[in-house]
Amino acid sequence: MNDAFEPQITAFTCRYCGGVPADMAGSQKLTYPLNIKIVALPCTGRVDTLYLLAAFEQGADGVVVFACAPDNCHHISGSRRAAQRVVYTKALLGQIGLQPERLEIFHVGLGQAQEFVRIAEEVTERIRQLGPSPLR
Repeated sequence: MNDAFEPQITAFTCRYCGGVPADMAGSQKLTYPLNIKIVALPCTGRVDTLYLLAAFEQGADGVVVFACAPDNCHHISGSRRAAQRVVYTKALLGQIGLQPERLEIFHVGLGQAQEFVRIAEEVTERIRQLGPSPLR
């Protein structure tokens, strides 16, 4: 694969468990790939299949959702709704010929800045191996 390719990744985050670790990473001077573009939501339960597909349509090579743990969602079932929508959207991606591996959901907690960074790096490398999105 071309080492010069730097994937564009859209990350939808909950303002609690997804967004706080991203903010903490910055305040702790932890670095994560600059190609991660964060879209903060009040709750990842608000993420919709249309948002996920639109991110790809607008040039994302990969999309990730950072949600609360299902049993620790501030909005009770938002994290579960997000997970269901990710599963549904992955099936749609497969049907249209786009690799479902380009979309993932991860559950992170408030104090998990290092885990957020690890996931951001892992996702970036995975998408780098897949190459540019055919929708670009």
